[in-house]
Amino acid sequence: MKDKDIGITLQTMNLRQLFLQHNAQTSETPLCFEVSRAEGSYLFDQDGHPFIDLIGGISVCHVGHGNQQVKDAIKTQVDQYLHVMVYGEVIQSPQVLFAEALSRHLPETLDAIYFTNSGSEATEGAMKLAKRITGRQQMISFKNSYHGSTQGALSVMGSEYWQQAFRPLIPGIRQFNYGSVEAIEAISHETACIILEPVQSEAGVILPDNQWLQAIQTRCHETGTLLILDEIQTAFGRTGSLFRFEHCGIVPDVLLLGKALGAGMPMGAFITSKDKMDQLAKDPVLGHITTFGGHPVCCAAGLAGLQYLNESNLIQDVSKKEALFHHELSATGLKLNSCGLLMALHFDDYTQNKKVIDACLNKKQFATGVFTDWFLFAANALRIAPPLSIQEEEIKEACSVIREAIRTVL
Repeated sequence: MKDKDIGITLQTMNLRQLFLQHNAQTSETPLCFEVSRAEGSYLFDQDGHPFIDLIGGISVCHVGHGNQQVKDAIKTQVDQYLHVMVYGEVIQSPQVLFAEALSRHLPETLDAIYFTNSGSEATEGAMKLAKRITGRQQMISFKNSYHGSTQGALSVMGSEYWQQAFRPLIPGIRQFNYGSVEAIEAISHETACIILEPVQSEAGVILPDNQWLQAIQTRCHETGTLLILDEIQTAFGRTGSLFRFEHCGIVPDVLLLGKALGAGMPMGAFITSKDKMDQLAKDPVLGHITTFGGHPVCCAAGLAGLQYLNESNLIQDVSKKEALFHHELSATGLKLNSCGLLMALHFDDYTQNKKVIDACLNKKQFATGVFTDWFLFAANALRIAPPLSIQEEEIKEACSVIREAIRTVL
């Protein structure tokens, strides 16, 4: 389409109409919030109205929107080369340098990184790896867990509501309540892997007992079962440490990453030991292959984001900012679950929550609005997962908007 044609199209139909007509919709009532630009902790709509972003791209934009170090890395890599070959066949410095940097921050048993396009693909790769290494088919996952929405990831998702329309799914999946003794007892010599989140994010930020996690790891070692830990939402400082498992007293056999991994660019990864990862290179060769996984521009952005995170005080300040949110929202009298800057403000039901979410976007009421949403398995809970770079004054202003929205609509 020529520039002239684009102009004519926009004269006859606005972006909202074009969005609803030509973009695949994921619900019958999309939010239709039109973003014109983003900077730091703010989103700006088509009228230039500011909104404090309490979603952060769903835990993606950890170093803030438009981080200069990340943008510079992207621009530099764009000038060198974009895609050149499918992942894993040629040496591309952004991939190598990012993988090496990640491995320096991980235990020795997590030294081989497979970059993917998304967290869902990371889950798929890890499930295949578990089958390949153990020769087993049975897998254990948990109710109200979320690991992606592709076929394999959907199979280990903890909700029949999202699964029922797409059956049959992968067989051999056993599901248990998060934190249950029954899950530990179910791990056997027939179990290929157990996949879990160190914090159940989409369930409304549910934290397990560390002793339960440690008991699971012990049982996995006894039975040769792989422990797959999904840190797609919790890694890169979100919970107050680079990786959540650092505070749990465990080391997974396979680590899943995504979301903040690419510092705003689409990326995922599954990570394990070199000897385990090498099993995907034989019998059959190309046991997992991806055209765009580890895209050089994404890797350059991810490396810049990791470097910025380590050079700044963002992770060290997470607990202080978490405490400030609790202080500012205490007057609501509502339950606030949190693990670092991953929080869930719980209302009585979805209807109350949705009224508050919508009210926070009211440009007539607020000079600066708040952009947030709900959780998949806790629709009654308002999501708070801002960029880690959010400032204290921005936290206070966002909480003031939430308090006023609650007062207005409930």
